Amino acid sequence: MPSLAASDLRERVERDVRRALLRGRNGLRYAAGTSRAKVGQTPKDVVWRRHKAELWRYRNEAEVRFTPPVVVVHSLVSRSYVLDLHPGNSAIAFLLGQGLDVFLLDWGVADEADSGNTLETYVDEYLPAAIATACEAAGTEEVTLLGYCFGGVLALIGLARHPELPVRNLVLMATPVDFAGMSGVTALAREGRLDPDDVLDDTGNVPPEAVEGAFRLLKPTAEAAQYANLWQNLWNDAYIEGYQAMAQWTRDHVPFAGAAFRQTVEHLVRGNELVTGDLVLSGRRVDLGVITCPVLNVMAEKDHIVPLPAAEPLIRLVGSDEADELRLRAGHVGLVAGRSAAKVTLPGIADWIKADSEPTEGT
Repeated sequence: MPSLAASDLRERVERDVRRALLRGRNGLRYAAGTSRAKVGQTPKDVVWRRHKAELWRYRNEAEVRFTPPVVVVHSLVSRSYVLDLHPGNSAIAFLLGQGLDVFLLDWGVADEADSGNTLETYVDEYLPAAIATACEAAGTEEVTLLGYCFGGVLALIGLARHPELPVRNLVLMATPVDFAGMSGVTALAREGRLDPDDVLDDTGNVPPEAVEGAFRLLKPTAEAAQYANLWQNLWNDAYIEGYQAMAQWTRDHVPFAGAAFRQTVEHLVRGNELVTGDLVLSGRRVDLGVITCPVLNVMAEKDHIVPLPAAEPLIRLVGSDEADELRLRAGHVGLVAGRSAAKVTLPGIADWIKADSEPTEGT
């Protein structure tokens, strides 16, 4: 009979050999680009469209148990499939599984025809129309609005400009309000060393390469660390699937409409007017104090894009008597994707929404 030590040694050798073979196979596939991640797989239907913007309603295989529906407002500069990366790592699928009726407002990919889109285009035209469509499609009179990153900024401005919008609850995730707290990504523009027009390309928009480059500068060594982790886990098919999906998203930004970008730099970055209360769009002041519905501010303590100082002031700026915070030891993307999202963020958000929702008939 072989000794226990010899048996353990043989098992470790066999495991290392298997992993080496898997590393070789997966490494070749990754290098060749033959196993592109399949993202955004949760079935959905387009229920509204205006120019590039679309409102999607996700099909709920489980029973919808709560109303009103949740309308997710995504960022202007990234792909919305970060919220639906792949099966087993999908914020959308999690919310559906909690019995929520989920819609998502996707802005599409801006081109030359969209370069004149202003902040008003999104908050005065698209957002109210999408909310009205969601109410009609779901047969409800209200929605819960959930904004992620700059989508949260649009949700805030839209609701402040239109307090009559039928919004029961407002959830904001990694949403900047104090742009002075985002010194890493805004310093050049805030200090006047970079003019907005210097960034625009021939289409009149900020090209996605500029957006990606700005975010990459915040963590210049991140890519090397990711490759090191990739090598350590190259044998693990599940890890590879998640890594490829996330890596694909981080390189998959979209153009920022030029007119909205100029306004963002002038009013939000340089003037910090969401905090000062001086933001005026189309002759009307934007006062966050008129937002009185229940508000949940979800912040990531390790967020390098929207640090805590940028997100924290929200609670004192809105006029709601029911303003709550959820702080998590996660990064910017970790709020919506990964293990911490599935274990903490998403359950916390779903529970908060359901606490101020109603059961549907028959449940």
